Amino acid sequence: MRKILFLFAAVLLTAGGAQAQSNITPAAAGVTYGKSIDAQGAVQLGALEQQLGTDTAYAGKIEGKVVEVCKKKGCFMKLERTNGEAVMVKFTDYGFFMPQNIVGKTVVVEGNAKVTETSVERLRHFAEDAGKSKAEIDQITKPKKDIVIVADGVVVVK
Repeated sequence: MRKILFLFAAVLLTAGGAQAQSNITPAAAGVTYGKSIDAQGAVQLGALEQQLGTDTAYAGKIEGKVVEVCKKKGCFMKLERTNGEAVMVKFTDYGFFMPQNIVGKTVVVEGNAKVTETSVERLRHFAEDAGKSKAEIDQITKPKKDIVIVADGVVVVK
């Protein structure tokens, strides 16, 4: 009986996760997620990188190209940097999620950006959520200093 209940609970959780992703509006130009924003006044991600070289934080709009999104439920996305790495974008209080088809789209996010250090444990968690292999996850052995953006809203530009 216990095995049947466990199996039933696992099926419900899996179905709930799939249902949550299917309720997200697909990405297309003009679609917003979270707080309704527009693209006016956004700085390019490269300019933000330069500004955070001297300032500790930035509040405003940032434009970039999405290169990755959380495969489980769209709970984070990453924007392409000029050096080939990516900037993590999280969403205020997990208040909204991104669709899987947003990868490759140009977006503007509005929120706060700062330089942080991400622990090995947290990096491994993100890699797992992104669907990385066990071998790729095991290669994460050092914390990483990087820019992290916490967004209140996202608008798809193109």
